[in-house]
Amino acid sequence: MKKNKDSSKKHIMQSCLEHDVKFIRLWFTDILGNLKSVAITVEELEHALTDGISFDGSSISGFARSEEYDMLAVPDPQTFKILPWRPKEQAVARMFCNIQTTDGKEFTSDPRNILISILSKLRTKGFTFYVSPEIEFFYFHSQNDPEPIDEGGYFDLTTLDATSDIRRETVLMLEDLGIGVAVSHHEGAPSQHEMDLRHTDALNMADSIMTFKTVVKEVAHKHDVYASFMPKPLTNYNGSGMHLQLSLFKGQENVFFSNSDNRNLSTMAKQFIAGLITHTPEIMLITNQWINSYKRLVPGFEAPTNATWSLTNYSDLIRVPRFKKKQKDSARIEYRVADPACNPYLALAAVLAAGLEGIENKYKLKDINDNNAEELPESLGDSIKLYEQSKLMKKLLGKESFNALLKNKKEEWSEYKQQVSDYELDKYLSTL
Repeated sequence: MKKNKDSSKKHIMQSCLEHDVKFIRLWFTDILGNLKSVAITVEELEHALTDGISFDGSSISGFARSEEYDMLAVPDPQTFKILPWRPKEQAVARMFCNIQTTDGKEFTSDPRNILISILSKLRTKGFTFYVSPEIEFFYFHSQNDPEPIDEGGYFDLTTLDATSDIRRETVLMLEDLGIGVAVSHHEGAPSQHEMDLRHTDALNMADSIMTFKTVVKEVAHKHDVYASFMPKPLTNYNGSGMHLQLSLFKGQENVFFSNSDNRNLSTMAKQFIAGLITHTPEIMLITNQWINSYKRLVPGFEAPTNATWSLTNYSDLIRVPRFKKKQKDSARIEYRVADPACNPYLALAAVLAAGLEGIENKYKLKDINDNNAEELPESLGDSIKLYEQSKLMKKLLGKESFNALLKNKKEEWSEYKQQVSDYELDKYLSTL
């Protein structure tokens, strides 16, 4: 193991020399998924790879501990990439970090460590969790006014789509970073777009989603527009979701596929779906963590409002996409409730935990036409109540992370409830 680590360090140092890298940005997220960064010079890189870079954990949301504030950001050598939007001379690279305590132990409240932990348990059973997200977002003229910059619609390729060149540049930049983009297109709402990332294992995908959002915003800024991952910025149009295509492999075998089922779904796949249907209401504080997230989840806008599944309905919580039988690797389920403003590390960990609960406890999947489906939370307040009672999330996140997220969201909800909105003023001020 030590030999492999030494080899990785040597390779990274050599890459820095060959590409004239002067600065390395060390990235990690707080509990809400906000990207945090500290820049070091290449002269400090070897030390950082060995011992990490210290920082004040009490200043990071969800990281504060009563007994210890100092923490270490330890770069993951596998995530070294040169940032293509920075100058090529004295270039800038980035590396994602795992957070440790000063005695070298993994910090259990680090969102990336939480995902790594559940994936490690899965790996001991021989399984790999693959994810392909369909990420929607908007381009606006500025961050202060959600004015669309085009009137295009779904799949439009006309002058109505004023941002096709921005999308093109974004795709090329993502590929420079080793992030494959399968599809990119205009979405249904004015100025709304979608990019689908090629499937990979969950940890690499969580890193890729964080990088994706940064690249989208960087390229938009270069073209004097603003990219927003706000779930529902326009009242009368569809919001932005992050539909997750999910599959589970054991070695080279897709264990969601079955020849004996008329929908080609294995028993394990059905149990995974049942786990998601059962536990989604209590994990939505993670997959849909903002007040605005629930403005998207209303009837009539192709977003789920009930814990249902189907083969064709785009308003169900889970859809099972059709595929050719000979393409067994394409067997997957589409989870449609999450939005792009979530913390991808915690969201993927929560989704996996819910699905595995279904497998481990042999949940039975209800009939596709069952009309007694549970309603999904209609507000952040509803989600807080369900999350607070969730034994599954307490186990996944650990006491400190669980309580930190709960405290943050209770404060947000309390603040929101005190606000008087423009809707209320327009509706009531002149008549009451």
